Amino acid sequence: MIEPHAPAPPGAPPSRTGPARLPVRPGTGRFLVLVCVFVCAACGLVYELELVAFASYLIGDSVTQASVVLSVMVFAMGIGSLGAKRLRWHAAAGFGAVESVLALVGGCSAMALYAVFAWTAGWGGMWADGPRCLLVAFSLAIGLLIGAEVPLLMELIQRIRRQDAGGAVADLFAADYVGALVGGLAFPFLLLPFLGQLTGALLTGTVNVVAGGALVLGLFRRDLTRRARWTLGLAGLAVLGVLASAAALAGDFERAARHAVYGPDVRVAVQTDVQEVVLSGGTGGRPLDLFLDGRLRVGGRDAHRYHEALVRPALTGPHARVLVLGGGDGLAAREVLRHRGVRRVDVVELDPGLVDLARRDPGLSAANGHALADPRVHVTTADALAWLRAARGPAYDVVIADLPDPGITASTKLYSQEFYGLARRVLTRNGRLVVHAGPVTTRPRAFWTVAATLRTAGFSVSPYRVLGHDSGFAAGPDRSTDTSRAPRDWGFLLAAPGTTPPDLRVPRDRSGTLTQGQLTADARAAEGTRVAGLAASTLVHPRY
Repeated sequence: MIEPHAPAPPGAPPSRTGPARLPVRPGTGRFLVLVCVFVCAACGLVYELELVAFASYLIGDSVTQASVVLSVMVFAMGIGSLGAKRLRWHAAAGFGAVESVLALVGGCSAMALYAVFAWTAGWGGMWADGPRCLLVAFSLAIGLLIGAEVPLLMELIQRIRRQDAGGAVADLFAADYVGALVGGLAFPFLLLPFLGQLTGALLTGTVNVVAGGALVLGLFRRDLTRRARWTLGLAGLAVLGVLASAAALAGDFERAARHAVYGPDVRVAVQTDVQEVVLSGGTGGRPLDLFLDGRLRVGGRDAHRYHEALVRPALTGPHARVLVLGGGDGLAAREVLRHRGVRRVDVVELDPGLVDLARRDPGLSAANGHALADPRVHVTTADALAWLRAARGPAYDVVIADLPDPGITASTKLYSQEFYGLARRVLTRNGRLVVHAGPVTTRPRAFWTVAATLRTAGFSVSPYRVLGHDSGFAAGPDRSTDTSRAPRDWGFLLAAPGTTPPDLRVPRDRSGTLTQGQLTADARAAEGTRVAGLAASTLVHPRY
């Protein structure tokens, strides 16, 4: 049975353990505490998701980064809960202080991570792991503060109206979990697409400090000394001032950081529904660079080398019908259309925003030769794996997998045995599949795992690679570990159904610069990196 505390006599000093002296009825006060629990839980989960998203973008390998963030935060929450026991005698003041610090740390975390990544990642030495160390520090700090919330809120709600511990915990955690649901849905569907990560985190911090301050200074103000009220009020205003100033400067900060990362020629930077797309150069004679989620996808000086190596060896046989998986930039389609005899090119691209840029942006559309406007090219917006599962109709002579590197979590399924089995199903009997399999020199194990996976799916393979000119920007899944200025390379695997490896030949036409001698040397160079005894990668057991 729940029994309210007896009211404190008028003029009595604030009590640390007795009933709270509220300006509202106990039932209303209890409801307001649960509303605050709801809001704080939503903010806490947004901080977690923001750290995971930013870490995946800045550092790479989203599974590892998510595991680090969540495990560190859960551990820190336990330590924070234990530490909060020392604040029980000053629950209202302690909760107000925790929320102010949490709002400041959580709200500014995205901006701080981006700043460290933009201005220190290329320094090398002890600074090379700066983003990763800061990620762990923020995860630890935010986890400690979130963990301290629930014990203090439990103390406050019990001081309003004493009830059995089980009932109080059930009410508190119900509000907490519902708030977490709202925060988890708000981050990908509202904050990220409409505000971006920087402003979204700052707004979350603002909501956090306002909710905590309103509860403490409004509902529990009579339990605080005059000094505590002034201290918490000024601290809250200071945090709001910092967050508001950061929000006002977020646009300028983001532009400066983007220039530090991508160079001074950034023309377009958009967050589509799938990824961040940045275009640098491409006008006034400057080479075009295309970055997808911070990774250099197309380098101005290397675009023709990459796409020639990807497309031309695969088109030495029949090529009337060609399927391009990925390739929303239109550059692979441009290379395909240079060959005579092509009657239809189907492009399956996940990101409609990238396709729109490939059609409308003057630099990118000029680079792809307006290939997406060619009547032979048909673009479908879909996930490549889902599209292959539902594919019906005439088979293709050539399938070109122009996809992100293996090892990036979002693309791991596109390098699986199941994926290649579906690709084999849409090929003609004498068809060819060519796969971009990531860098050979820096990640030979991943490259040869792709080869093993293709063989398990019923293909025979011929490996080769091509060297690029551009350097200094990591193209693989883990950007933080590649600060080398050595020229990078791309690895490719030409595959055909059956047990006979396809011949690596250059078409007889003279539409490109790739020669037979270069291709033969590239094949020998790739073969020299062979890693034997690797198992195939599957959907349920990815090995990249």
